[in-house]
Amino acid sequence: MNSNISKGSAIKLNEASLSRLASNVRVPNYDRHQITNGIVHIGVGGFHRAHQALYLDNYFHQFPDNEWGICGVGLLEFDRRMRDALNSQDCLYTLVERSPEGDRARVIGAITKYLFAPDNRQAVIDTLANPKCRIVTLTITEGGYYYIEGSGEFDVNHPTIQYDLQHPHQPIGVYGFLTAALDRRRKQGLAPFTVLSCDNLQGNGNIARKMLTAFAQMQNPELGRWVAKEVAFPNCMVDRITPATTPADIKMVAKQFNIDDAFPVVAEPFLQWVVEDNFSAGRPDWEAVGVQMTSDVHPYEMMKIRLLNASHLLIGYLGSLAGYTYVHEVMTDPLLRQAVEHLMAEVTPTLQPVPGINLDDYKKTLIERFANPKIQDQLPRLCLNSSAKMPKFVLGSVRDALQQEGAIDCMSLTVAAWFRYLKGQDDQGKPIPIDDLMADILTQLACSSSSDPKPLLNLTEIFGDLSRSSRFVNAVTNHSHSLYEFGAKQTLVQFLPKDGEKANSTCGMG
Repeated sequence: MNSNISKGSAIKLNEASLSRLASNVRVPNYDRHQITNGIVHIGVGGFHRAHQALYLDNYFHQFPDNEWGICGVGLLEFDRRMRDALNSQDCLYTLVERSPEGDRARVIGAITKYLFAPDNRQAVIDTLANPKCRIVTLTITEGGYYYIEGSGEFDVNHPTIQYDLQHPHQPIGVYGFLTAALDRRRKQGLAPFTVLSCDNLQGNGNIARKMLTAFAQMQNPELGRWVAKEVAFPNCMVDRITPATTPADIKMVAKQFNIDDAFPVVAEPFLQWVVEDNFSAGRPDWEAVGVQMTSDVHPYEMMKIRLLNASHLLIGYLGSLAGYTYVHEVMTDPLLRQAVEHLMAEVTPTLQPVPGINLDDYKKTLIERFANPKIQDQLPRLCLNSSAKMPKFVLGSVRDALQQEGAIDCMSLTVAAWFRYLKGQDDQGKPIPIDDLMADILTQLACSSSSDPKPLLNLTEIFGDLSRSSRFVNAVTNHSHSLYEFGAKQTLVQFLPKDGEKANSTCGMG
């Protein structure tokens, strides 16, 4: 194939053009017109398209069972670009798996319909209420659950929640749409759909259950009781590093594979999905395509969230302060790589045994995945909405380590690095954009309190009662002073053990 093909001469992706694509691009060989959308997915982004939709695409290639197609739904104005791209391409898109060994492309056909809620809210409710819809999956980000970290309660005062409670037939938020459809199914005597969260939350199904049931209870106590009794909310753990699609990715797909795709997705080769086998209305035979079905997801999700996601935060903050742009660049810096390894070592004693997983091997694999130069994963993606990520990815480990009287210094460094990051400048004085739902209050406190972390630690909606732990506060304070005075790299020089030295209690190396 000519590697110098321009986007202008590339083949526009749609169903009619599949037969014209190059032989090195795998395309759907099943009849998409025979597929019923048994799954509705809310929040179609890069991760869903590189992960769950891929599993279903594999499924359709192997089995004639056509009841489990995906209808994608976008609730936010932000989703308008996805609507335009997918609807112009018959909901097809290109997935490119990138590794140092090379790039592999395939066209995914598992999504057969896409609804943009601001265009037609009723169409979304009708689709969810249709008895053919048996599973509703979610990737709505950690902040999309309206879950107050400090208390564990439902954020009933959020404007979206208040609006949906007052406008049950014209909702704008995820719980409003789900309850409108579930209430119709209840009144018609239909079984409910399963709600399957695929977001990076520990106990994501438990959280989805608690929040949706609380919302339904406020709207209609009878509906709330029915949801609590009848709807299944499996927990699951998802894993695949999937950076945001860039203009360079679109050009790469056109140049290397001769495909004009408005919104391709790129991802690493690694792929994992562990799902609690608890469904209200049936499910695909996911085991046949590599999904691990289990009775207890908890050890797997703790492992992934506390090792991978926490490491991502440390990489994001320290890497940004040091002036890096990409994850793989950070991993070529010996100091930063060593810091990530120490964080993993410190977190490990807080984990439960994970069936079938050797944790040492898993951690080595993570380092290799972070270092993959083909992924081009940018640090701002890792730091996005940190106020929602920090409690879920780091602070649970801090609490467990404090209870075990274990080491907390690497975790405390991660918190301190976030606070320094919130100042909005790296160590060279270059601006860092802060993209966070709580950006206003966070940046105000970070700038006004300088190296004193206590005002930020007193944000109970993030830290709960951790500000009462003098050990934690002192550790964060010491790191914060060092980061402000010496910068990220010099802090690590002082903090990390030298060659031949045994790591001290600061990093908990066992």
